Amino acid sequence: MIAVVRSELYRLSTIRSSALSLAIFTGLGTILGMIGSDFWALLAGVGAFGFGVTGVSQHFQHRTAVLLYLARPRRIRVLIGQLITTVIVGFGFTAISGLIVLIQGNRERYLITLLVAPIMAVLGAAAAAIARSATMLFVGFVAWIIFVEAMYGKLQEPLPFSAYLDAASGDVQKLLILLGWTLATIIGAAVAIRRDLTGD
Repeated sequence: MIAVVRSELYRLSTIRSSALSLAIFTGLGTILGMIGSDFWALLAGVGAFGFGVTGVSQHFQHRTAVLLYLARPRRIRVLIGQLITTVIVGFGFTAISGLIVLIQGNRERYLITLLVAPIMAVLGAAAAAIARSATMLFVGFVAWIIFVEAMYGKLQEPLPFSAYLDAASGDVQKLLILLGWTLATIIGAAVAIRRDLTGD
């Protein structure tokens, strides 16, 4: 798993599109942090989710998943290594992009979001292990937020994104709901990761 984490971190830092998107989102997070901590917390969750999705789905998009699983045939260990990697990236992204929020004196919001945003990264990575397509997952994520969570649930129902927004504000009950959704997605990923790669 350590070897997977090392290689995944190296891959994410050397692929130009990943490094560029990380830099852009960090800069955008800093700007939104100047406007308000709520905007920054929102971007931190969405950005961490996106980094989790792209980190895992790139293997399927670039056809490197076969080589990865041939080199490391224990797929569950690979999945755990990828989830750990997304926690590291999500934590680092949130920590750096939110420095302005911390400097402005909103220490509690900064620390809570710093702990909650990496959970969104794990949710995104586990979902990508199931869906295997970043495009399909992002389109589905946007549709889910607009139609299910915003229009139907009014962002009040115990659904993943709504739970993140409240958990980033310090709601412990919603944090447990978010952890439940994340755990369910990890279990689904652990089952889906055994699928054959020839259809991808």
